[in-house]
This record gives sequence, structure tokens and C-alpha cells, in this order.
Amino acid sequence: MKTIDKVIMIHMAVNDMDRSKEFYTGKMGFEATGDYRQGGNRWVPLALPGGGASVILTTYLDNLRPGTLQLYVSTPDVEAAYRELKARGVEPTSPIAEDEYGKRFSVKDPDGNTWVIAQDQRVG
Repeated sequence: MKTIDKVIMIHMAVNDMDRSKEFYTGKMGFEATGDYRQGGNRWVPLALPGGGASVILTTYLDNLRPGTLQLYVSTPDVEAAYRELKARGVEPTSPIAEDEYGKRFSVKDPDGNTWVIAQDQRVG
């Protein structure tokens, strides 16, 4: 029996929802699949281009703090992803690095959350 078989949702705390939503949809290439408000709080679910778990931007902070999340995502071509993100105005926080684990670089969102973009070692 499988107790846990996949990640379906990740909540990411943000300070300025409009700024974060624009960053993720306009620069990172994610799709906003909703925009929900309740009281003074807001949630925006994001779909990654390759599917998988939803990333939910939230201003409902509870015990979350903006800028503390670090996520790893894959790409079939790290050099192309680096060039495309730079062309969209995303400034990488590290150059492309390569070691025994593969190639990767990182970027930060407007709140300081870190995304490590790694070449999917199952491809090519």
C-alpha cells in the first residue's frame, strides 16, 4: 500500500499578490488557474507548464513567511531556460553550474523565494 504517492499543492507566501502574480505568469511562464479572495486574504493557484503540483501564491500567512521557500524544478534544456528567463526580465541569482548531479541555476521571485532550475537528467 502506498501511503503518500505525490505532491499536489505547495503554498508560497507573498507580500504583494499583484506583483507576484505578474512575475509568475508574465516572466516565469506559469498559468494562473484562479484568483480567490476571502476577507483580506488572497490565493492564486499556478499551473506549471509541465504539470505536476500546483503552486498556490497566498497572502494568508498563518505561519508562512515570504522569501523562505526553496523549490527545485526541472527543465529538459537548462541553457535554453536560462536564456529565455533572462529575455523575459528574470535575473538569475547564479550562473549555470554543473557537477555530478547535473546542470542548474537559480532565480528569486520578488519576495526572495528561490527557484532552482535543474536539467532533467532523465532527458537526453
